[in-house]
Formats: sequence, C-alpha cells, structure tokens
Amino acid sequence: MSTDIEQKKKAFREELDKLKLEFKVELPKKIAEARAYGDLRENAEYDAARERQAFVKARIAQLSDQLNKLNELSMSDIPNDRIGFGSSVTVVDIDSEDRVEFTFVSSNDVNPSQGKISLSSPIGQALQNKTVGENVDVSIPAGKRKYYVEKITTIHGDVHEKAYVE
Repeated sequence: MSTDIEQKKKAFREELDKLKLEFKVELPKKIAEARAYGDLRENAEYDAARERQAFVKARIAQLSDQLNKLNELSMSDIPNDRIGFGSSVTVVDIDSEDRVEFTFVSSNDVNPSQGKISLSSPIGQALQNKTVGENVDVSIPAGKRKYYVEKITTIHGDVHEKAYVE
C-alpha cells in the first residue's frame, strides 16, 4: 500500500510540473497574443486564456496541498490493528445482514459507488479507530445504521477478522 502512496505522489508531481509549465510559459504567451488582437472587452481568445489561467492556478494550489498532505502522512502514524487511512473494511449491516465493503482513501480518490470513502465522511468518522468485533452506530443522510466490523485489512497489509454471528 505504501507504494500506492508513492505512485500517487509521483502522479501529483508530474501533473504539477506540467501545470506549472503551462502557467508560467504557455499561458502568458497566449494572453500576449490575444492582447495583440486589440479590444479586450470582446476578445474571446483573451477571455479563454484568462479563464484557463485561473483554473490552472487553482489546480496547482489543490495539487500542492494534496502533495503536502501525502508527504506528512507517516506510515508509523497509521494503526495496524484498527481502522485508519488505507484500510479496507467489511462491515455487516446488523438490521439487514448485508455485507458492505469500504476502503478509506484520500479525499481526491473518493468514489462511493466503488466503496472508496474518506475518513472525514460520516461513515469514516464513525468507523475510524474501531477494531473487529465492534458494533458501530452510523448516522448518514438516509438515517441511522448499525454496523458490525467483521474484517479489517490495514494499509500495512495486516488482516483482522471476526465473523458476524447473529
């Protein structure tokens, strides 16, 4: 899993490098060319270049922030026996006995339809630092759920399991 973090850092750095080049070199050229066309009030090329410049600037800030957060993430700070960042968790809905799997990812990788959620989500907050065998009450927009933590696979690769018995 730690290689996943390294791969993500590398991807962020590569995208940052491309965006910084665009922001510092390519966009100023486009803006200068558009200015040469004259009246800036009705200049679509100028407006488009300025909009792109604002988008690129915001994306650079976002990627820098995410990269800083990943750099601060220490594997030793992540528990190897409880639910934390990078954990894959199987819970049993106590009312319906349905099994649901979640993987706790960074906010940039959230995809609820794939079971990828962040620790800052309502489910993530309720499950964080829980261990196998615990019952957890979760308040979600659709109402309250009661889950039993059946299996945890941590970012370290440690697997903890305790079957749900009705």
